[in-house]
Amino acid sequence: MITLPRFGLGTAPLGNLFTAVTDAQARATVDAAWEHGVRLFDTAPHYGLGLSERRLGAALRDRSGYVLSTKVGRLLTPSSKGGRDTEGFDVPADHERVWDFSRDGVLRSLEESLDRLGLTAVDIALIHDPDDHAGQALDQAYPALASLRAQGVVKAIGVGMNQWQVPLRFVQETDLDVVMLAGRYTLLDQSGLPLMDACAARGVRVLAAGVFNSGLLATPDPSGTFDYHPAPPELLARARRIAAICTAHGVTLPQAAIAFPQRHPATASVVLGARTPSEVTTNAALLNQPVPDALWNALHDEGLL
Repeated sequence: MITLPRFGLGTAPLGNLFTAVTDAQARATVDAAWEHGVRLFDTAPHYGLGLSERRLGAALRDRSGYVLSTKVGRLLTPSSKGGRDTEGFDVPADHERVWDFSRDGVLRSLEESLDRLGLTAVDIALIHDPDDHAGQALDQAYPALASLRAQGVVKAIGVGMNQWQVPLRFVQETDLDVVMLAGRYTLLDQSGLPLMDACAARGVRVLAAGVFNSGLLATPDPSGTFDYHPAPPELLARARRIAAICTAHGVTLPQAAIAFPQRHPATASVVLGARTPSEVTTNAALLNQPVPDALWNALHDEGLL
């Protein structure tokens, strides 16, 4: 069974998520994570049309003793349309994403990821966002990954999504090792609890991602976005109530947001994105600050959990 570090670096920001990051800044961010003891790194072809994989691979190439995950489900094919990417990454649209959860698509995706990474292997392969392709992902992508696991090509397989219903099907119908769940088991959204409980019951380990719900829980004074859209007033008010109770217990809102998913027995790791070394340093410090049980009791008493 693969050992999963408690803290992971999510590298969508290093694929120029929303705003561009220089090669030097991306490398410095990975270097800072390494210096803080981070040994779990997550990427995907989707992130910056391969840019995240290229940058992360370059930073890890001369290192060992880490766990690396990438994803399958989107193939990158060359495009001559020009312009900029339209799916949230500040990169040229020199490729386009093509959904493919077939056996051949999975094998091709991993081969191309290894080429971009410049590495000989990844540890974890995740089926990425099969929201509208669950049938093909279950029937073809999963058996392909299970075969690779049996051959020792990858050490663990799973699914990575920002919803919980389809991952629950995988947990119930297949033999996954891990689930990466983004944003559905957080201080503000515990809708993914049925999935978390199923994972605990079946021994599937959870990589908790999106713990800040894209920004609303990322600062002591809540503001910004929830799931990449402006936060509705009622959700903003709820976050501010949570923040006030956190403050009363000597805890910051992001500190509590990082700690919350770790309370569930299914959670093995918390994966936090970062685009600068200072963000890595801040997250590492928050991760290591204990949160008193009295805070969780107070949030329960107020009906906020």
